[in-house]
Amino acid sequence: MPREIGANQKVTGGLVNTEFEFSDRDFQRVRRIINEVAGISLADGKRELVYSRLSRRLRQRGLRRFEDYCDLLETQDDTAELGEFVNALTTNLTAFFREPHHFEFLARELLPALIRERGFGTRRIRVWSAGCSTGEEPYSIAMVLRETLPATGWDVRILATDLDSNVLATAGQGVYELSRVKDLPEARLRRWFQKGRGAQAGRVRVAPALRELITFRRLNLMDEWPMRGAFDIVFCRNVVIYFDKPTQRVLFERFADQLVEQGHLFVGHSESLFKVTERFVPLGKTIYQRCI
Repeated sequence: MPREIGANQKVTGGLVNTEFEFSDRDFQRVRRIINEVAGISLADGKRELVYSRLSRRLRQRGLRRFEDYCDLLETQDDTAELGEFVNALTTNLTAFFREPHHFEFLARELLPALIRERGFGTRRIRVWSAGCSTGEEPYSIAMVLRETLPATGWDVRILATDLDSNVLATAGQGVYELSRVKDLPEARLRRWFQKGRGAQAGRVRVAPALRELITFRRLNLMDEWPMRGAFDIVFCRNVVIYFDKPTQRVLFERFADQLVEQGHLFVGHSESLFKVTERFVPLGKTIYQRCI
């Protein structure tokens, strides 16, 4: 049975709400602003998500209308609020060793090949986790690096970046609920995690041997990238699905420029470089190698 609209409720742009005015024009403004700021292309079906997530920001700022909030974003030099706006609209779904075939390829093929190639030369490996969310991806990469590379003699660093400052704070702490690591093998749990006690009971913390490999930084992929050196490996998974095709083309060109010759790019299971760029060749299972 359809729910009735109460006396104090309004139907605003197809949404039933009791609190904020949210018109079609407001939704289109939100779509344009997030695209300009972060390159994210919001679909028509994201109206309810936008209302739900941004309502909290309107309450925080004491506003009654989305029009006023959009004016705030566009007319004031308020970088902190723009950051909160982006944080609210970005989705952070991640897990340790998500899409495990990528880590199997890293451990069984890519890293052994780099060991053979660089065993008598520059023993240096640089990895970028672009869109690292709460840190599970870069910590998973770090585990594979520690488990596969020789214990000494290698200069290894992981750069982990994300647009969302809140998830980066979690990633930097490296503290997780036990439920987040329940599917890891017992040997990995013992080696790479420290169990919390007292007030931290029910949580684990990533071991220092992994944390020391990783530098966490906030980075908007649409902005200028401050990195000067080239990367051997880039993980950018389940990120470009939020971008339109022109933005994807630009981004993959930039990734190619940032990779060493024949460097590797890992993307998400629902992402593809087909007809987007010719600078990579597919190796299968959403793994690509720079060719130009």
